[in-house]
Amino acid sequence: MKERFDIPLALESGEVLPSFEVEYTTYGTLSPTRDNVIWVCHALTADSRVAEWWPHTVEEGRFLDPAKWFVICANFIGSPYGTTSPVSINPATGKRYGADFPMITVRDMVAVHRHLAQRLGIERIELLIGSSIGGFQAMEWAIVEPDFAKRVALIATCTRSSAWAIAFNESQRMAIEADATLYTDAPDAGAAGMAVARSIALLSYRGAEAYNATQTDPDGEKLKGFRATTYQQHQGEKLRRRFDAHCYLRLSEAVDSHNIARGRGSVEEVLQGIKSKALVVAITSDILFPPADHDVMVENIPSVEYRLIDSPFGHDGFLVEYEQLDAIIKEFMEN
Repeated sequence: MKERFDIPLALESGEVLPSFEVEYTTYGTLSPTRDNVIWVCHALTADSRVAEWWPHTVEEGRFLDPAKWFVICANFIGSPYGTTSPVSINPATGKRYGADFPMITVRDMVAVHRHLAQRLGIERIELLIGSSIGGFQAMEWAIVEPDFAKRVALIATCTRSSAWAIAFNESQRMAIEADATLYTDAPDAGAAGMAVARSIALLSYRGAEAYNATQTDPDGEKLKGFRATTYQQHQGEKLRRRFDAHCYLRLSEAVDSHNIARGRGSVEEVLQGIKSKALVVAITSDILFPPADHDVMVENIPSVEYRLIDSPFGHDGFLVEYEQLDAIIKEFMEN
C-alpha cells in the first residue's frame, strides 16, 4: 500500500522535498478501539514486508501474530522499496534523483513515519519495535513522541553510531564510489561497487565466530574456491540484484549521523525522557552494536527490562535467533 503526501518535507539537513510517498504493509485487523497496533521499524536493506525478512515472526502464536495484532511496517525514506528515495522521480528534472537526492537522517525517517500514522488515524500503539537501524528509529520516535507507544523494544542497537560502525560504512562507500559507473545514467549504476560494499558489511554483521562455524571448508587441501569466498560473492550479488547504490550511500550516511542527543543535551537526559515501557535486547557476539553499547539505555530509561540473546551469529542474531527473541518479546508483552 502507498500514501502520497503533497506537502513539503523539511529535512534535518535544511533541504526540502516538495512532496513524498510512503510504502507500507499491514498484517492482521485493526480492532474497533484501535488498541492492538504493533509498529515495526525495519533495518537497512529490508522493506515493509516484515513476514518476508523477519523469519517466523508474523505467524500464529508468534509475537507478531496477525490474528491478535495489527502489525504495520513503513518503508523508510531513502530506501528503494516504494518510499521516496534516490530511485524516485525528481519533479524538478523529470528524472530519477540519483546522486541529487538530499542527505537524510533517522529523524527524517521518523518524521515520515509520523505523517503516515497521522494519516491512518493511529494515535497510540501497543508496541514500537526495531532492530539495528530499526532500533534507531524506534528509539527516536519514543523520544520525539513520548506518548505514542505504550511499549518499545530496542534490539541490537545503540544511542549513537560508534567510530567502529562509521568506519565500516565508510569502507563500503569507498567501494561503491570506486565503481566508475556510479554517476552514469545506467539503471544499475554503482551496482558492482555495492556488491563489494555488501561483502564488507557482512563481516560486521556476523563476525569471526559465525564465519568459522559456517564457512570453513571440510577439505583442508584446497588451494582456491573456498566456501567463504563463494559466500561473500553470492551475498554481494544478491544485494546487487535487488538494491540501489545511491540509496545505499544515503542510508549508510543516515546510520553514521545517528545520535539521539544531537541538539538535545546529554544522552542520559534524553533517555530519561522516554515514557514507554522499554525492552532492551543485546546479542552476545554482536561486534557492530556489542552488549556494552546497550548499558546506557538500561541505566537511564525509566522503565526498562534487559535481555541478552546468546548466539554465535553476531548482529544477524536478531534474524537467526527467532525462537529466543519470540520468547523474550512475548514475556515482555505479557508483563
